[in-house]
Amino acid sequence: MANRGKLFVIAAPSGAGKTSLVRALMERRPALRFSISYTTRKQRPTERDQHDYFFVSQDEFKRMVDAQEFLEHARVFDNYYGTSRKQVEQLLDQSQDVLLEIDWQGAQQIRRALPECRSIFVLPPSREALEQRLRGRGTDSDEVIARRLRDSIADLSHWNEFDYIVINDDFGRATADLEAIVTGNGEHLRRDRAGLAALIAKLLN
Repeated sequence: MANRGKLFVIAAPSGAGKTSLVRALMERRPALRFSISYTTRKQRPTERDQHDYFFVSQDEFKRMVDAQEFLEHARVFDNYYGTSRKQVEQLLDQSQDVLLEIDWQGAQQIRRALPECRSIFVLPPSREALEQRLRGRGTDSDEVIARRLRDSIADLSHWNEFDYIVINDDFGRATADLEAIVTGNGEHLRRDRAGLAALIAKLLN
C-alpha cells in the first residue's frame, strides 16, 4: 500500500527518560498515533484504562498470546506487556504514523513482524545520570534500584540493534532529535555515526 503509515519503535533502558520524551514528542507532533499496550500489571492511581494501558488479567493476556493477537509481548519485572497487532495494522492502513514505546525484546519481535519499521534507542548521557533518575522516582527500595540499574546496563548492550540512537543529555535537544527522526530528517542520528561508540563503551564498563 503506497500511502501506508510509518511505524516508529522507541526503546530505552529503565531510567533513560523515554516516557517523558515520548510525551513531549506527541505534543509536538499531534498527528502521530500512539499504540496503547496491554499489561497485566496493577493500574496506578494516576492511570486510566484504555488511555495509558489496556489493563487485563493474566488469563486474558494468555488467551491473546495463544490467539496470536500480539505483534510483540514480553515479561518485564514480573508483569506482562503486549502490543495489539490489529490496533497497529489498522492505524498503518489508515495512513497514520504510529509510535510504539516498548523494550528491546519487543523491538526485536516487531522488527521480525514488520521489518520496514524504524527503531530508535534512547541512551542516558552517563551511568551516574541513569542511577540518579532511577533514584529520583522515590518509589523504590535500594534493592529494587540496584536490580533496575543492573537490568538497565544489560539493556544498554542491545543499542546496536536499533537504526537510530538519541542521547537524552538535554531534554529539549533529545525531543528535537526524536522529531527529526519521525519527520525523515534524522540521518545524523543513525547508530553508525562518529563518536557514539566511545560513549557506549563508557556506559557499559
